[in-house]
Amino acid sequence: MSKLGRVSETLSDNFDEDLLLQEPISVWRRTFKRLLSRRSGKIGLFLIGFIFLIAFTAPIIAPYDPNEVLIGKEIVKLKKREGPCIHMLGCDSAKPQHIMGIDGNYRDQFSRIIYGSRISLSIGFSTVSFAVTGGVLLGALAAFFGGWIDNIIMRVMDVILGFPSLLLAIAIVAVLGPGIRNALLAIAIVTLPAYARLTRASVLTVKELDFVKASVALGASPTRLLLFRILPNSLTPIVVLATLGIATAILDAAGLSFLGLGAQPPTPEWGTMLGSERNQVFSAPHLVFFPGIAIMITVLAFNLFGDGLRDALDPRLND
Repeated sequence: MSKLGRVSETLSDNFDEDLLLQEPISVWRRTFKRLLSRRSGKIGLFLIGFIFLIAFTAPIIAPYDPNEVLIGKEIVKLKKREGPCIHMLGCDSAKPQHIMGIDGNYRDQFSRIIYGSRISLSIGFSTVSFAVTGGVLLGALAAFFGGWIDNIIMRVMDVILGFPSLLLAIAIVAVLGPGIRNALLAIAIVTLPAYARLTRASVLTVKELDFVKASVALGASPTRLLLFRILPNSLTPIVVLATLGIATAILDAAGLSFLGLGAQPPTPEWGTMLGSERNQVFSAPHLVFFPGIAIMITVLAFNLFGDGLRDALDPRLND
């Protein structure tokens, strides 16, 4: 028997017909299974789901309107910056229950923390959406066309990256004026170069693959080639970076609000709440502790989810 015949017989013996009958598993379903197999991914996904649940059910969970001043509306006279009162933990049942206490303007701290989750999630997703859209567009154009277009776009990105991100965001808000919209725009601008550079590198790699060259040989137009062949196969690292970027955006927005450049009072934004009560860290620590914990948990959730997603999408760590 020839060598080719022996190889053919070996392959036929090891061939499993059931493999052909199995339904193919999509890439995203396989990625989701890999994500759930990693502890960081599971914890991050659980925390994000919990935060989204709180944000969507805020009107049900929060006992008060976040901006409602409670003077004269409670049976017992309230004290400014009064500490938490939880009846189950021994607080006098005659007093109204305020799980996280009262702030300096006689507002329920728990209700403001709950509604603050909506604002923080909106900040993270809207900022990253703008930065990803602009960064992917600029990076793809730079890599696909090259030449002077590549040089101009990348040099502008280098100039932006030459400044400390938070300092540049502060300068942009100082020019445009304080406010949550201007803060979001500033954060999006300073984070855009990261997405542009990553997209450029990914597109340059994919552009040299055989299936792209085959599409060129078949007469695909540059627009179709970029939008339907190159970009869909270049988005994996961008998805991971965007997930981690949500945490960064929330943290940067809280920092700007803490400095008085982001969300303005009485908006129940966690950074604004920290900035308003920063001088009471010793006399009323609950007013600083709870907003800080909320920021930490949210940022940690997206960081853990991003780490798990990066591992799930890395072929070197998977079979």
